[in-house]
Amino acid sequence: MNDLKNKMLGALTWSSIDRVAQQGVQFLIGIVLARLLSPTDYGLMGMVMIFAGLSYVLVESGFNYALVRTKDLTPQHTNTIFYTNLAISWALYLLLFFTAPYIAQFFNQPQLTAIARVTFLAILFNACYLVPYALIGKELNYKSLAKINLSATLMSGIAGIGLAYLQYGVWALVAQQTTYHFFRIFGFYYYTRWKPQLTFKWNVIREYARFSSHILASSLLSVIFNNIYTFILGKLYPIKQVGYYTHAYKMSETSNFTFSAILGATYNLFAQIHDQKERLCRILNTIQERAALIVIPITVLLIVDAHPLFYTLFGEKWMQAVPYFQLICAANLLAPLFQINIHALNAIGKSNVSFGIELGKRGLILASIVVGVYWNILGLLLGYAAACTLAWLISSMEVKRLLHIKLSKQIWHITPAILFSIAMAFLCYYASLLTENIYVQLIVRALVFGLGYCILIAIFYPTLYKEAIQYIAKLRQPKQK
Repeated sequence: MNDLKNKMLGALTWSSIDRVAQQGVQFLIGIVLARLLSPTDYGLMGMVMIFAGLSYVLVESGFNYALVRTKDLTPQHTNTIFYTNLAISWALYLLLFFTAPYIAQFFNQPQLTAIARVTFLAILFNACYLVPYALIGKELNYKSLAKINLSATLMSGIAGIGLAYLQYGVWALVAQQTTYHFFRIFGFYYYTRWKPQLTFKWNVIREYARFSSHILASSLLSVIFNNIYTFILGKLYPIKQVGYYTHAYKMSETSNFTFSAILGATYNLFAQIHDQKERLCRILNTIQERAALIVIPITVLLIVDAHPLFYTLFGEKWMQAVPYFQLICAANLLAPLFQINIHALNAIGKSNVSFGIELGKRGLILASIVVGVYWNILGLLLGYAAACTLAWLISSMEVKRLLHIKLSKQIWHITPAILFSIAMAFLCYYASLLTENIYVQLIVRALVFGLGYCILIAIFYPTLYKEAIQYIAKLRQPKQK
């Protein structure tokens, strides 16, 4: 038990380091690119990424989740999935290559043809490392994953900034996207030392099909609806508005994706104990409570600080993106906790239930779009935030039904974090009235929020506060050789 606990702690620690470091580097790169590029450049790239994101999911097809759950993994499993991923990627690339002119025609942007054909090369690169990626996840080897992701992010960022500085416009974003997946290939093969062999068994596909199909369907729904706003805005609004939305979404995802990726390690953990429900529930409760105390306050702080943050980092030209950013952050408030519930259900083999939840969530989003499209972009995003909150509630009800964790207990896990965050938000607002300098406001709000929240945690969660202090102190101690 201690061994699993240590592996879990190590996985979450390195997953945290990976995400924080990677998103930190991406954030800095994003600041530079946003100052060098225009909203139109981001709008064009956002349109292309609708199809690229969908393709990544189709290539993976849910098989990686199945590989992680397989206790007696053999070369037949890994090689079959590798060649399947590769075949799907080539089929999709050729399809998208020849349909690129029609994509450009649909959005009335002729330059999209060339942009799409180059960007879609990333689909082929992505397929090459999916099996090594699953093997690293299965071993909870997030230390190596952190090194791979950080190296690829840094090198692709340098490529993007270089082209942006040379005034290549949207091609800077194209280079960043494609080189990121290209560099990851070398990293994964270096750390896993896995090599494909000439073996393929249809039995493996049949063995994984039922479980993976539900994962695939859920992932497809997620990608489609994550990009549906870009699709609608690209068709109905000027491309500049698409750029504002794309940049706002990307910035909100800096925090949301960090949390989601860190907590993504929970699936690999839950998968190892999926046949020990009592133990799984105990760990699930702990993770939910502690995740809420981190995710919710940081998200609320981003909403509160959005105006001075965007002005300071990106300049006046991006201020129209602020309300989009705030509403997307509101929609993401409970997204990592929703993901934890989905991972728990998938780990116990209930991928059909998690698919049903995803289907329900997309139905709620679609309903909000039907209503909001007759209003404006803000109406669309307000409905999105409401739909995401209801989806978390539905997932919690399924966790109650299948894992017997009371709904009231799950709600209690997030209530203190919400109340603390609201209290700090009001305090930040009144503290910022002391000055009109937008830069000072940003610093004051962050300090007041951070210090106030830490004090509340120390008062109401003294044990957790002490554990955090001890863990930080332990990390700072030099390792004994």
